[in-house]
Amino acid sequence: MALKRLGQKIAVTEEGFLCDLLDWTPDVAYALAESNGIEMTEAHWEIVEYARTYYLTYKHLPNTRVFIKGVKKTLGPDKGNSRYLHRLFPEGPLRYACKLAGLPKPPSCL
Repeated sequence: MALKRLGQKIAVTEEGFLCDLLDWTPDVAYALAESNGIEMTEAHWEIVEYARTYYLTYKHLPNTRVFIKGVKKTLGPDKGNSRYLHRLFPEGPLRYACKLAGLPKPPSCL
């Protein structure tokens, strides 16, 4: 599969995750969001940037519980809770934050 954005073809998996982390740009994130019915806001960007920072720092993806705890520690308790994250990403906060951040599919996501 391929994601088309600004005249480029970016390779994605059948589930819409980037095949190559190096293909990620903010424009690619917007295209991924659009293809998943998500309108990016500043709140979405905070979570996407947190996911990217976590992955680039630790070289692995957290499970959902660790992800939420990390968001809470970094962005505060008003944002580090499942209710807030599900409002941003109703189909699954960790899955869609990783997808829009250009990261691999989390192993804990089916």
